[in-house]
Amino acid sequence: MTSEFGAQLRRRRREAGLTQDQLAERSGVGVRTIRGFETGERAAPRMATVRLLAEALELSPAERDALVSAAVGTTASGEPSPDPTPEPEPQPGPRSEAVESVAISSDGSGVGTAVGAGPHSAPESPRFPESLLDAAEQLAQEARSRWQREEEQRQVHDPFPLPVRWRSARDDVADHDENVYNLGLGQDEPMPRARELSGSLADVGAAYRALPSGRLVVLGRAGSGKTVLTLRFALGLLKGRQRTDPVPVIVGLGSWNPADVSLRDWLAGQLERDYPGLAATSYGSTSLAAALVEAGLVLPVLDGFDEIADGLRQSALRELNGTMVPFLLTSRPAEYVAAVDALDVLTSAAVIELCDLTVSDLARYLPRTARKTRSGTRSTTVWDSVLAELADNPDSRACANLATVLANPLMVGLARAVYSDQPGRDPGELLDGRRFPTADALESHLFDNFVPTAYQDRPGSARSRWDVRRVPYWLGYLARHLDRLGTRDLAWWQLGDTIGKSMRMLVVGVLTGTIIGLVQWLGYTLLRAVLRGGDAAFDIMFGLALLDMLHVGLASGLAFALVHGLVLVFGTALEPARSRIGFRRGEVNVPRTFAARFRIGLLGGVVFGLLSGLIWGAVSWLLSGEPDMWIPNLINGVVFAIVFGPSAGLAYGIVGMFQTSLDIRSISRPGDLLGLNRMTVLTQLGMFAPLFGLIVGLGSAPVVDLLQHVFGRMLFGPSDALLWGGVGMVGGGLGYVLCMTAWGQWVVFARFWLPLTGRLPWAVAAFLDDAYRRGVLRQAGAVYQFRHARLHDHLARVFEERDNA
Repeated sequence: MTSEFGAQLRRRRREAGLTQDQLAERSGVGVRTIRGFETGERAAPRMATVRLLAEALELSPAERDALVSAAVGTTASGEPSPDPTPEPEPQPGPRSEAVESVAISSDGSGVGTAVGAGPHSAPESPRFPESLLDAAEQLAQEARSRWQREEEQRQVHDPFPLPVRWRSARDDVADHDENVYNLGLGQDEPMPRARELSGSLADVGAAYRALPSGRLVVLGRAGSGKTVLTLRFALGLLKGRQRTDPVPVIVGLGSWNPADVSLRDWLAGQLERDYPGLAATSYGSTSLAAALVEAGLVLPVLDGFDEIADGLRQSALRELNGTMVPFLLTSRPAEYVAAVDALDVLTSAAVIELCDLTVSDLARYLPRTARKTRSGTRSTTVWDSVLAELADNPDSRACANLATVLANPLMVGLARAVYSDQPGRDPGELLDGRRFPTADALESHLFDNFVPTAYQDRPGSARSRWDVRRVPYWLGYLARHLDRLGTRDLAWWQLGDTIGKSMRMLVVGVLTGTIIGLVQWLGYTLLRAVLRGGDAAFDIMFGLALLDMLHVGLASGLAFALVHGLVLVFGTALEPARSRIGFRRGEVNVPRTFAARFRIGLLGGVVFGLLSGLIWGAVSWLLSGEPDMWIPNLINGVVFAIVFGPSAGLAYGIVGMFQTSLDIRSISRPGDLLGLNRMTVLTQLGMFAPLFGLIVGLGSAPVVDLLQHVFGRMLFGPSDALLWGGVGMVGGGLGYVLCMTAWGQWVVFARFWLPLTGRLPWAVAAFLDDAYRRGVLRQAGAVYQFRHARLHDHLARVFEERDNA
């Protein structure tokens, strides 16, 4: 039943000539909320909501009073409303409960006293448009699905999570307890003690909720379980998330340069990379990712503060302190402590550190990862004798070394993969003190055996398609490639970025020139034979077509090589497309999109046309040896620029008009983004090439005819317009794909050049996906990473030693 407030709101809205959508956009109140008020499905609003609606409707003082009176249950005259609907009491959500836990025990129980509200969450504010909340909900669903798959891939719950524990870090790396718990001056509440925090991986979410500041730093040495902690933390928050709570999103900090980009802008860029739908879907004048970040609907889980470049960590700390953004941050202790000592602690942040595993932890975990065997009257596993030796002789050098190594969860995971998951392997060899005199020797042994073990054929599984002898080399090349880029993120569109610029230009030029030359020989010259009769046919029969092919191939190859060089030197890195081509454009601003694409196409067309004409002229002059050919071909360079520039701009602008946004959940793994880009680029090619060829073919004839009145007869007259269009269609389309798209660079280098030179296998995409399924790589949104940074470093070091041998 519609309330008096709902009836008044509907009447005032109609009097203002507004739809529900228009009123929602003008007021900032969600359209579903407005619809609910008008239909009676929602209770009367809060006064803040009433004020927003009244201002948007531009009501007079009397009309505003009447609307307010209806909202509180009375009419303007003071009589009770015929259908008052009381506003329900707000229900506390999981992120708004009072703090009742400071010290968290291993079973998750809390000890302490309530000291205030929970950490920052997105308030239930009418200023959040429903579309933004819907996007946050979709992001939460996709993030939950990704991290659950990642947990399964890492065998976190097989058979149960490692018993990793944590405790408060030392006092001098954390802020004052009063700041951590937002205690004002003169408050009499019992003092909470951040240094009393402790618990297991399952407790980190509860500990975080107990922090009003919403800032938590997790310290741990390499392989101590920080990344798994972030997974458990994010999934725990997502499990109890309310609609207006922020979405925890795990991002690696290694690519952040705080000197160039702010935290919020960088975070929005990471969201656009890992969830391309957030980049392509516009929200006002900014991306949807940026809108979510600015609205506080994203909780950044920042993994790897230590991965930031050495000279930038202080800047990163300063940038984090300059914001009030809640976050969870992980780091190795040494790098974080050094940054704090040089600058300051993180404002209002509690700091915890991960503890090493004990022999008793190993005794509870490792036997349950291995198959049971019968020994006399009882069941045993391959780990029983090893663990018994560790317990009985902890002071022996071999046992001390092994206990030190297996105190690290990463090493436990490698040991499990090598000995528990592979039949016939005896972990007793790890206690051979002569073979492994140090802990470092044990770790190197586990690293060296992990990759061959992962690629060893197992009973019941399909035979590996990869040469196991070559796999470590390929993985080492990828690790070294990432070191040269200064990142841990293995992005398919960057596989050619560590090849020298001159070599990249040469490869692109030779490939495109060869293809265009062949196409010209098969199509352009044959078409000329049909149009011009016997003379051209005579040329073909005597091989002059081959000379023409050389002419066109050299000119096109050099032109495309130079264009690609200009893109590398003056442009930005070629990023994959985060949109698809379709007729449903969503919220894309068509005029703005066309204008932006037209400018890009115009510039590219002018540069390519000018270079093509000049190089064509130079090649013609060199091949013919006639000095008189030089001046006409210089003029042709200008003609090409005049023809190709506007043609490319118009064709590229028209194609851009059909760009449509992605669904947030359409890309969940790197292969999805690669497949999307292949489809998008080929669709663009199918539209751009014919358009470009048609515009060139139709537009070149009047331009050349006009210029001939000024400069005299051109080498290519109006009758060659169709030929220009055909070559322009093939050359322009091919050049765009191979020189100016991320997928084209993938084809040239990852699918052609790197396999041809033996640095990667021919089926690169399948190899990367298989490495992920074998546990060598992990997925982080749209990119891969090695299972752990230490495995990455080990493979890179071995590759470099082998390459330098």
